[in-house]
Amino acid sequence: QVQLVESGGGLVQAGGSLRLSCAASGSIFSIRAMGWYRQAPGKQRDLVARITSLGVTNYADSVKGRFTISRNTQTTDTLQMMSLKHEDTAAYYCWALVATGSDYWGRGTQVTVSS
Repeated sequence: QVQLVESGGGLVQAGGSLRLSCAASGSIFSIRAMGWYRQAPGKQRDLVARITSLGVTNYADSVKGRFTISRNTQTTDTLQMMSLKHEDTAAYYCWALVATGSDYWGRGTQVTVSS
């Protein structure tokens, strides 16, 4: 079992920056990848960015060049978001993939970008 807790969401003006953090606890040594997904009202939950335990990253096309994911320690990862747009407004969820192939999710943190 892995528990994930997000922090760092909030309200920001378009063009501004925010940093999201995710802290993992529990069976942390089983984590193979961590990342972030987001879900806007009425839409599906989509990948934003993820990073493997080897440091390989991938990003949604819509955030490339603006967002950066990093794995700071075995238990935390950070999503630095810059040049935020109104369409980045969503609930952001921390995600982890463990060695068994199971997914774990945080409860989410709201990011609101005012235009």
